[in-house]
Amino acid sequence: MRSTFMGLEINKSGLFLQQSALYTTGHNIANANTLGYSRQRVNMQALPGYPSPGLNSPKMPGHLGTGAEAHSVQRVRDEFIDRQYRQETNKLGYWEEQTKAIEQMEDILSEPSEFGINKSFDNFWQAMEDVVANSKDTAARQVLIAKARALAESFNYTDKQLKTVQSNLGAQIEADTNTVNSLLRQIAEINRQIMAVEPNGYVTNDLYDARDVLVDKLNEYLPVQVERVPSGGNASPVSEGSLTITYRPVGSAEPIILVHGKEFAEISINNASGKINGTEPLEPFTEMLVDWKGSALADIVPPIDKLNSGAVLAINESYDYSTFEPGKGKLLSNINSYGHSNGQGLYPEMLDKLDQLVETFVTTFNALHQSGYGLNDSTGQDFFEAGGLTAATIKVRDDILPEDIAASSELGEQGNNKNILDMAKSQTEVQVGLNGATYQGFFKSMIGDLGVRGEEAIRSEYNSGTLRLSVENKRAAMSSVSLDEEMTNMIMFQQAYNANARMITVVDETLDRIINGMGRVGL
Repeated sequence: MRSTFMGLEINKSGLFLQQSALYTTGHNIANANTLGYSRQRVNMQALPGYPSPGLNSPKMPGHLGTGAEAHSVQRVRDEFIDRQYRQETNKLGYWEEQTKAIEQMEDILSEPSEFGINKSFDNFWQAMEDVVANSKDTAARQVLIAKARALAESFNYTDKQLKTVQSNLGAQIEADTNTVNSLLRQIAEINRQIMAVEPNGYVTNDLYDARDVLVDKLNEYLPVQVERVPSGGNASPVSEGSLTITYRPVGSAEPIILVHGKEFAEISINNASGKINGTEPLEPFTEMLVDWKGSALADIVPPIDKLNSGAVLAINESYDYSTFEPGKGKLLSNINSYGHSNGQGLYPEMLDKLDQLVETFVTTFNALHQSGYGLNDSTGQDFFEAGGLTAATIKVRDDILPEDIAASSELGEQGNNKNILDMAKSQTEVQVGLNGATYQGFFKSMIGDLGVRGEEAIRSEYNSGTLRLSVENKRAAMSSVSLDEEMTNMIMFQQAYNANARMITVVDETLDRIINGMGRVGL
């Protein structure tokens, strides 16, 4: 037999349910501007009808509803959009760092300008033409030596500045590595909290949001994938479990695990001398080391067998440059700029080309100078230091005098300027050591290549940023708090709450009639 007060119970459940929905709406409004917050909703469901099935249950022409309850409070997310967002974040992170590295190089080379290497070459050749015009003029010869020293110092300065930025990139790689390790550690810590709470039936929506913010951030540095692992126990059907973070090296059939439950690996970015940290010597990248030495491996290995991805636990495993997925993540971008295998990389390649230019120029110019005679009949002398064959070491001889400049091609013919004409002509001669280009032609091609790379980086950064913004807008439309929508929900739940309260009043009046009004005939 049903209860006399069943109507009160039905609408009491309605009051509690609408109250929960109002509280959730209030939580959404309060977090409208919280970073990474996902709007939440109350999943409502009807309570089991009366009577419950059974041989001895009372017979009725149907089930009577018994009210409603909150099944769960769930955040509104779309995993497909999250995956798209993180993929575009990988690309944007890579091209943002490339653009910065190239802009810094362009600032150092400062071309075209009145102060760069190209202008120093122009000044040097102009000073040489002045000596050609008046080969016995000591002042013109002194100016030529000064312009040569200015040219050498331009190379020295450029080389030093490029190596300073390369060192800074090494320090940035260390900072990036520390950031990645910190993110892995934080994700594992949130996993630990979730794994402790979920088996009791609670849904930790705010912890899920905090963890997703960390995963988004991690994808700026390294392209990783996520896999959910149920917490077990009495976990809610809408609980999300712990996250296993994996990274798939190129060419490997199986991804490697970086975070599993509350355990996590540490990565290090190394060169031949140890971790890359921007200190001398600036040796190229050799390996990314993944190490689980700080974790309790016995606690990790058994659950891994249950993963669907077939991921493996990499214990003290190293991965070379070829295993990085091209064009993804800040970490790879900074490695590409800093330098990796076989002298490749933005800055090592530019430094090598400068050295190639200096070696060819100094070797050729000294050879021509050695074949001539100075005003004091000196011959066989170098103009530049013989050992200065790199951009860092190029230097005009300290002891060279204006009369030592070998302008003449014949001994005793001080007015003969044939040799310095040959030296001046080398300005326009193609050099085998420079891939068939002139000195300045080779340098200009270096600047042109850099400009093309810079243009590509800016275009790719713009495209990646546009695509990520598009995905970000879709994600915001799905998961972020819309105050208009929440206001609508607030009114809807308030009206439902009021209706339930009114129903309780109606039932109360009905019961009052039964209790106080029935059986009192004539009163």
